Parts: sequence; structure tokens; C-alpha cells
Amino acid sequence: MVNTTFPSDVNLDDQGEQEPREECGVFGVWAPGEDVATLTYFGLFALQHRGQEAAGIGVGDGDRLVVFKDMGLVSNIFDESILNSLHGSVGVGHTRYSTAGGKEWSNVQPMFNTTSNGVDIALCHNGNLVNYQELRDEAVALGLYRENEKSLSDSMIMTALLAHGVGEGNSVFDAAKQLLPGIKGAFCLTFTDGKTLYAARDPHGVRPLVIGRLAQGWVVASETCALDIVGAQIIREVEPGELISVNEAGIHSEKFAEPKRQGCVFEYVYLARPDTVIKGRNVHATRVDIGRALAKSHPAPEADMVIPVPESGNPAAVGYARESGLTFAHGLVKNAYVGRTFIQPTQTLRQLGIRLKLNPLREVIEGKSLVVVDDSIVRGNTQRALVRMLREAGAAEVHVRIASPPVKWPCFYGIDFASPGELIANIKPSDDPQVVTDAVCEAIGADSLGFVSVDEMVEATHQPINSLCTACFDGNYELGLPTANPNADAVRTLLSQKN
Repeated sequence: MVNTTFPSDVNLDDQGEQEPREECGVFGVWAPGEDVATLTYFGLFALQHRGQEAAGIGVGDGDRLVVFKDMGLVSNIFDESILNSLHGSVGVGHTRYSTAGGKEWSNVQPMFNTTSNGVDIALCHNGNLVNYQELRDEAVALGLYRENEKSLSDSMIMTALLAHGVGEGNSVFDAAKQLLPGIKGAFCLTFTDGKTLYAARDPHGVRPLVIGRLAQGWVVASETCALDIVGAQIIREVEPGELISVNEAGIHSEKFAEPKRQGCVFEYVYLARPDTVIKGRNVHATRVDIGRALAKSHPAPEADMVIPVPESGNPAAVGYARESGLTFAHGLVKNAYVGRTFIQPTQTLRQLGIRLKLNPLREVIEGKSLVVVDDSIVRGNTQRALVRMLREAGAAEVHVRIASPPVKWPCFYGIDFASPGELIANIKPSDDPQVVTDAVCEAIGADSLGFVSVDEMVEATHQPINSLCTACFDGNYELGLPTANPNADAVRTLLSQKN
């Protein structure tokens, strides 16, 4: 049994709880004769869901590499005049949500560095490294940073080490091939020296990264939806442990490490856009099948209708309704603009909590027994407030169904989850799933609660379980745990107690 404590002063009003958030999205394009700045801009639009804190674009013409980046949404940062000033044949772009490094402008990507022989490098990183401290120590020992220097993200350190390796007969590709085997954790990279586009993916393939073909060039992006928006044909994934370069000579590929695929299963559950394809499997179809599995394992035969928590709960709710034969209805309206601004709300607005995000359709739900389908439960504040709001709007019963297993463990590979003690699935530690479910059900005030199992979730992805990372559900950290990290230290203690 894991001896995890759950805070007794949990916020019941959902004042500021965030959904699980992925660290970022990356994009890269090599297309001589094309407007690569605008192509990158469109690609970042498609990847905006992967990070709304900041964005940036770097473009090179062979002689000069220019990076423009800022805090905010893609549409707020770039306008026509800025895009028209970014000339070149190769570009990289990034949308950011921070998990490693703070929210300072200095941590906005692409990262920029110059090698000893005058080569400029712009780098974009999606993921999170577990050996950040070792890499930082190496960078300090090489004189790249001062020991007491603050606000050094893992992406910044990686860019500095890459630039340091270039020179004395070592090309950018050579330097990357030497550096990448020593980087541990999750990383998808797009980077450029202003002439060539480079991309790499960690040996576990935790985050998605795909290659597309343009009429006059090539594109690399975190998700296939970004290839679709720029009119690129999907060619294949960047393989785990693969480093590629793209220039006038075509695509050159080398393996820098033996692959051991551990793709993040949460990409299917929540993170990726529904129209994205991962490992040949459409994300929307996966979520619909998870909903079908939920209906089989956790039916609610006396319910009147199925409603999703928009938007991420929509596909699973469709699957649940189809499998159960219950009516599908939209009983909640989402304010699409909440969470998309850097304006700090007042205390009065914070007290409104979930009502700023969702509003019930009383005429749809009043007097009805509802099955409410959501993608996940993390701290539980949102679901607790939602259940209460639906009852106040007249719902007779509220049966909650979750399209993922209970989240019991933090993620160290690029998702912003809470510490173990803040996760509601640890409110009553037990090896019996039903004990956990009953405790969470009582905590959120639902009439019943059902989670999809790990096996049911994995089956919907059409991938074998040994090729997926399920650490946030089962504590199996195949990529290892970071050093000098309080949450990781807590996890080590809990795992030792469990074993």
C-alpha cells in the first residue's frame, strides 16, 4: 500500500484548477522558394493547444538566422509585418507551456546560441529531461554558465551544449549525434543553423513527431494536424532514437540510440488534437473506443442521457452513448476564451471557478439522470464543482464516467500534473481499484463513478502496452526519475513503500 496523504483543505470551488497541460509543440520546415515564416505560423496555429504561454519562430536564409518570440498566443505575437521580415528557406517554431524553467521571457523558444566558429543555432524542444542537473553541471564545468545562474531551462542547457560541440571539423549534425545519447528523458527537437533543418526524437518516443512532404520541401511537426494545415503529405514518424537533417541533398537519417518505444498514452486521452494520427491510429477514434469500453464496464442503465464535458470529453461521450444506446446531448456550454489570456482575474472572478468555464443548459438536464463523461480527474476540484453545479441546475442524478484510469503519479516527461499528495486518486490509498473509485466518488459528490481500466485504454490505442508509457497511472517510470527534484524524491519514497 502506498502511504500517500491527501490534503484536507482541498479547494471545493475550483478556484484556478488547471487541466493537464502538455509542455509544448514544435514545428520545422525546409522549403526553398516558399514563405517558410508563414508556413511556420500556420503550423503553430495547429499546435496552439500544446501551449498557450509563449511562442516563437526562427527563420534562416543561409547567411542570417533571425528569431522572433514573445509571451502570449501565436495570433497575438505575430502579424503580417513581422512575418514579412522573416526571410529564408528554413524555419523552426514553438508553442510553449512551461514545466521545466519558469515563465520568464528568457525561457521562451526557439532557444538561440552561437558556436565558437560563428554558426547560429535556433532550437525548439518538446518534452522534459530527467538528467537536467547532470547536464547543467556539465555546462557549468565547460564554462557555458555560472554555477549560480538562475532560470536555466533544460532546453537552454541543451542548446548551449549543442553549440559547444560544433567546430574543429564537427558539424551541427555531428555535434547532435554526440550529444543526444547523453540526454535522458523525453525530447522532440526541431533545430536549424539557418541552412539545414534538423529533427530528433528521444529513444522512447514519448512525444509524437512526424515528417511531411511539401511540393517543394519538407515539414516536421509534433502532430499530423500541423502537416494538414500547411498542405503537407504525411510520410512517417520520426523514429525513436532517430536524428534527421533536411536540405538540398534531401533527408539524411541516422540512429543515435537503440529505440525502446514508450509513447505517452495520455496523448491519446487528452493532449493531442482529435484530428491527429499517432502511430497510425486516429486520436478521435481511440477516444470513441475508450467511451465504448466505459459503457461496457461501467453501464448506467437507468440514466436518461449522456453529456460530455467539452471539449475533450466529447469523443468518449459519443462512444459511451453509441455503446449504451442512451441519448447523447450537449448539456454544458464551454466558454472557449477562458484560459487563453494572460490577464490576471480578480478574486471575484476566481471565486466563480468552473462557472467561468462551463455553464449548464438547464432545459436539457433538468429532472434528468445524467452520465457525465470527462477525459480525466486530477485534483478533483473541477469535477466536484461540476457535479454540484449540475445538481443546482436540476439534474436528478449525476453519474460520472472518466475516459482514463485514476491519475496516481506525477509525470516527469512533459505533462504538468500535481504532486502525489495533491492527486485525488490518492485520497484513500489502496490496491483495490473499487476502494479508490468509491473514495473519489464520495469526494466529488457523484451518484456513481467509473474509470476506464489501463488495459481498456491501451486496447483502444491499438498498441501493445509495453510500447506505451503509463507511469501517471501505475508508477512504472521506465525513463527514470529526475535528480534534485522534490516531487521525484517523494515518488521514490512512495515506490519503496509500495515495493
